[in-house]
Amino acid sequence: MSVKLQKGQKVSLTKTSDGLSKIIVGLGWDEAAQEKSGGFFSFLKSQADIDCDASAFLLTNGKLADSSDVVYFGHLAHKSGAVRHMGDNLTGAGEGDDEQITIDLNAVPEQYDRIVFVVNIFRAGERKQHFGMIRNAFIRLVDARTNSELCIYNLTEDYSGKTAMIFGEVYRYNGEWKFNAMGQGTTDGSITEMSRRFA
Repeated sequence: MSVKLQKGQKVSLTKTSDGLSKIIVGLGWDEAAQEKSGGFFSFLKSQADIDCDASAFLLTNGKLADSSDVVYFGHLAHKSGAVRHMGDNLTGAGEGDDEQITIDLNAVPEQYDRIVFVVNIFRAGERKQHFGMIRNAFIRLVDARTNSELCIYNLTEDYSGKTAMIFGEVYRYNGEWKFNAMGQGTTDGSITEMSRRFA
């Protein structure tokens, strides 16, 4: 049975699901309905889709040791093969997960103690877009063996003005894997800027 998490709540993955080895991290969001003020140019602007990009940062002692430890639409698989991005979704349209990242927990090299999942709005500054224009954002973890949802965290705060989001992290603790629901908004304008937070 799936656990609904609150911000800051942690849950054990390996303890609650026997023999868990491969998980799917699903991230989703919808564009909020925008007020359409009069004028042709206003109409054009309202049609600009919000392109959110999900990434996974593999950290060593809580730090990003190398740019090759960032898995995103431009680098779909980690060198270890343990973390894979399933491809870019340009609009967030439709039901369910918008982007997915798979993790083979048993294959994650020992030096990595946590994997952080972030989402940033592509060209947010240029397009004047922010997370206040997004609704129904969530991160969920699924057991890849059974396709059953382990836990889900729905982001419910108002993140107006924030252009990127740290959704959550999977981390090792005393020999088990856990998930931490974070929901921390930032004003980073790109994956590169976001990665500096973990330098």
